[in-house]
Amino acid sequence: METRLRSCRFLNEYADDSAKRALTSIKLELEERLEELKKEGKLLEAERLKRRTTYDLAMIREVGYTNGIENYSRHFSGKKPGEAPYTLLDYFPKKKNGSPNFLTIIDESHVAVPQIGGMFSGDKSRKDILIEHGFRLPSARDNRPLRFEEFEERVGQIVFTSATPSKYEKEHSEQVVEQVIRPTGLVDPKIRVMPIQPRGRYKGQIYDFIEEAERAIKKGGRVMATTLTKKMAEDLSEFLKGKKIKARYLHSEIKTIERIEILTNFRRGDFDCLVGVNLLREGLDLPEVTLIGILDADKEGFLRSDISLVQIIGRAARNVKGRVILYADTVTGSMERAISETARRRSLQTTYNRSHGITPKTIVKKIKDITDTLEREHHSAVGLLLEADEKLFAKSPRKLIKAKQKEMAEAVRDLDFESAAILRDEIKVLNEKLSGVL
Repeated sequence: METRLRSCRFLNEYADDSAKRALTSIKLELEERLEELKKEGKLLEAERLKRRTTYDLAMIREVGYTNGIENYSRHFSGKKPGEAPYTLLDYFPKKKNGSPNFLTIIDESHVAVPQIGGMFSGDKSRKDILIEHGFRLPSARDNRPLRFEEFEERVGQIVFTSATPSKYEKEHSEQVVEQVIRPTGLVDPKIRVMPIQPRGRYKGQIYDFIEEAERAIKKGGRVMATTLTKKMAEDLSEFLKGKKIKARYLHSEIKTIERIEILTNFRRGDFDCLVGVNLLREGLDLPEVTLIGILDADKEGFLRSDISLVQIIGRAARNVKGRVILYADTVTGSMERAISETARRRSLQTTYNRSHGITPKTIVKKIKDITDTLEREHHSAVGLLLEADEKLFAKSPRKLIKAKQKEMAEAVRDLDFESAAILRDEIKVLNEKLSGVL
């Protein structure tokens, strides 16, 4: 017991010394930055920075925490300016020579790898604006994502998983394993190319899609249409409703929770046609879909590249009746590659099924209600926050509640209502605890 108490005392003293060093370092940086801003004639920015940082220092001194404390991480970690910050990767196993001793799996690597590469630049751009206008000290830049080369140094062997690997994965892979055969025996869908513009009795892509959609819906299937812009998705959705087809649109401006609810309702059959833009590529598992219409498929660009087309086509491969219509007046190189790749896979799959006596079966997947999951996650998040703030509450309950109220107000101002709701419920519990204490 005595040894344990001695250890706790040592840890507390170490933490106190670390905080003192950080506070001193932050003060010095603040003084230097205030001088710079005043020399540049940025008096408003200087006053803003002084007020913000002084408040943060007081909070750290009193309760050991302040909102946005991560922006001072360099002062607490002792890292040099520009040096890579500590991340979870630093705690993974290492060999005796210091090299990584673990396996990294990057799923949907054609999307994830560019995202890892772009995180540093995006974060730096945002921080530069905050620093320039006196909202943060320059050291805030060092609370950042890893540069891509820093990430590469910290991971060992990598397995990339992607239906459409990009150039980076191909160049950095010693071996490629192709998983074309599905356990269900499902094969890639049949593809048909139809004109965009009206010709004779043919009324054009929209009317042709409506006819095809009506046939698929009558047989109990769901249909998807992918457009090039959000406006087109909204307009097409309204037009389909006018033609007695129950439709909804999906694009990036729709919040995550609403997006999940739309997809759940689509699978349930509350509506029959889902219209979208880029969100119809990877990550959507909708086995009820029997038809996908790709409008303006010959418009070269990111949304109609061969990789994007293969991803969209793949959404129809969850159902034995799945098929895809590409609407195009000319067959582009991207279309040709996507059609050729799908045909190659389909040929391998059908040959395998035939030789092994496999009959393809549509995936049967339970439809989960998102509301119950969200409620569980909300209560869990509140519980974790209360647990994390337990010591701070015991030390200074009123200051903690005040800090939490400020955080909640900031979350509301930033339109982050999910975080605001979690903080609201935490504050409610803290106030109840305080009433019980008093």
